[in-house]
Amino acid sequence: MPIPGSPILAKTTSSQVVMPFYLYAALSFLAATLLLFGSSGAFTGHYFQPSILAITHVMALGWATMITLGASHQLVPVLIEGKLFSEWLGRLCFILAALGIPLLVYGLHTFHLGWPTLSGGLLVVLAIVVFVVNIALSMWESQRWNIHALFVLTAVLWLLFTVCLGLLLAYNLTHPILGINSLHYLPIHAHTGIIGWFLLMVLGVGSRLIPLFLISKYSNQKLLWVVYWLINAGLIGYMQLFALQASMRMLVLAALPIAAGLGLFVWYCTKAYSERLRRRIDGPMRLSLAAVAMLAIPLLLLLATVLWLALAQGHHTSLVLGYGFSVFFGWLTAIIMGMTFKTLPFIVWNKAYHHRAGKGQTPNPKDLFSYPVFIAMGISYLLGFVLFGIGILGQFILLLQVGSALLIACSALYNFNVVKLITHKAPTA
Repeated sequence: MPIPGSPILAKTTSSQVVMPFYLYAALSFLAATLLLFGSSGAFTGHYFQPSILAITHVMALGWATMITLGASHQLVPVLIEGKLFSEWLGRLCFILAALGIPLLVYGLHTFHLGWPTLSGGLLVVLAIVVFVVNIALSMWESQRWNIHALFVLTAVLWLLFTVCLGLLLAYNLTHPILGINSLHYLPIHAHTGIIGWFLLMVLGVGSRLIPLFLISKYSNQKLLWVVYWLINAGLIGYMQLFALQASMRMLVLAALPIAAGLGLFVWYCTKAYSERLRRRIDGPMRLSLAAVAMLAIPLLLLLATVLWLALAQGHHTSLVLGYGFSVFFGWLTAIIMGMTFKTLPFIVWNKAYHHRAGKGQTPNPKDLFSYPVFIAMGISYLLGFVLFGIGILGQFILLLQVGSALLIACSALYNFNVVKLITHKAPTA
């Protein structure tokens, strides 16, 4: 039985604001895997192709960002022990992003870099501006700052920078205003999104939710402050070195504080796990913890890419594609799938049963979705991820097709459980 009064059960943002983000993200994940299957041959070529750009942005915006925005509208009030400033702004954020993302993806997929790409990009930027204003004003009104909230606020500011830069680069493709080809700035666009937005958000929210769901007594705010400064210092250092056109060997220096910060976060999670009171770990939590370990895959591929660039001439496209795939279909997807079935069941339970808490028998949140379907999703995901990843690195078309087919099965099973949760209604007495 869930505990009445638990932070996740606290009545914060209306589920009507939050759940559309989850559903949109689930459908985007399915769309991305279908595009992946239809464009699997493109992953034997260069990474700058319309189909790969489209898949990347469906995963980055439609999947990872939309579900993070939705969860943030629910979790930020928990982190700051206050209320969301405006649920109306939350709805506006969803509408703008939901309209902008398909336009942007269509423009990239067809390489129609005129009004579809630019108007889609502008709508996404406006959605993030609305989100930043809503989160910042929520924190300002609460006046209850903590390291978790600071992680989140910094992450959303990096997100705003990332989408503004992306819109500028899209405009620069057809109306050169930067003096340099947009491809030159893609590493900045990619890494402010991956490290500044996704990584900081995952670390900030994960450092709160992982001990909470493990029922762990471990807490170390000083360690999290060190992690925060290391990650941001590394990213800012990378941008400065990039602007100075430093060599690849110099750019490696910027990765050192980021790697150190990640190492400390892994230590934090290990300590939370070792001091947990809940000895049995369920499937969603195991998948979330596995995602922390999966961070090693993109880090190793990034290191291999940097070493190749430092020692050889030109890019090793398979390593670059493998790095991007392991970020969006690996680490991020694993932690999203795990945390979806830790957070969404509580949101749905709170909507359907909060008025009955303590007044009679109610189902456990984990019983609101199908656990066998979750297990099948996890198996198809791991097999699909491994096979497609090997297919990229080895240029094996058959493995790319089989891996992407398994990922379609994974996304379909994920959608089944998400729809089952969102459409759940409490039985009438």
